Amino acid sequence: MLGTYYYHEIIRKTIISFGTLFNNINIKHKKSDGTILDDIKVGLAYGPQQKYLAKIQEQAELSKSIAITLPRMSFEMTNIQYDPTRKSGITQTFKASDGTNLKKVFMPVPYNIGFELSVFSKLNDDALQIIEQILPFFQPSFNLTVDLVSSIGEKRDIPIVLENISFQDDYEGSFESRRALIYTLSFTAKTYLFGPVAESTEGLIKKVIVDQHSGTNTQTAKREVRYTVTPDPSDAGPNDDFGFSETWTDYGDSKDLSPTRQIDL
Repeated sequence: MLGTYYYHEIIRKTIISFGTLFNNINIKHKKSDGTILDDIKVGLAYGPQQKYLAKIQEQAELSKSIAITLPRMSFEMTNIQYDPTRKSGITQTFKASDGTNLKKVFMPVPYNIGFELSVFSKLNDDALQIIEQILPFFQPSFNLTVDLVSSIGEKRDIPIVLENISFQDDYEGSFESRRALIYTLSFTAKTYLFGPVAESTEGLIKKVIVDQHSGTNTQTAKREVRYTVTPDPSDAGPNDDFGFSETWTDYGDSKDLSPTRQIDL
């Protein structure tokens, strides 16, 4: 009923782009003299916080290395809602080219996508190392460039806004239970959703003609000069590195349409 099938993968691209912000975070353990004991890359996965917390609590044996499971991070999309503050005209369109054809699409619709990033750690210092590598980049937003619609090369800066930070120390239970420090960071990605992209029926403008008259009245002007510009070659596309073929045609008396002289530039 709404139209033909299309899928720009915008929400999927936004989720992946958000996750890549945190996929290269490391922590270091040092000796008292400052020598680095180990350098650990913090694992990152997509999934709800409860899933990973349950997995940590089920690991009852404490003989395994802490670095195998903790510290680690997880993130998930929590909500998506329309943002009326960024609304534009619903009937407005803009045109873009894929290099060959001119395409037309309606203005995008603004939506906010909510994310939660959870940081799990047994040692508070490990969690603080992770948090300090994240917070300075959000003041309170961080712009992330996302290729929203690849078919027309539409790229936009998507602000990722840090909304809230909460802390939980899950220490209740017996001595055999594993302790988990949990930092939860809430974000909002201000993205845009595009509708279907259609071929424009207007075509590309490949010839421009400008008539210049010696007076303000084109009917009584004594002289007329026509300036014509076409791409060179004539089949060049909008992204081609091409020149221009320029022609000045002097008609002399505007009532006589036969050119007196023509200059090709």
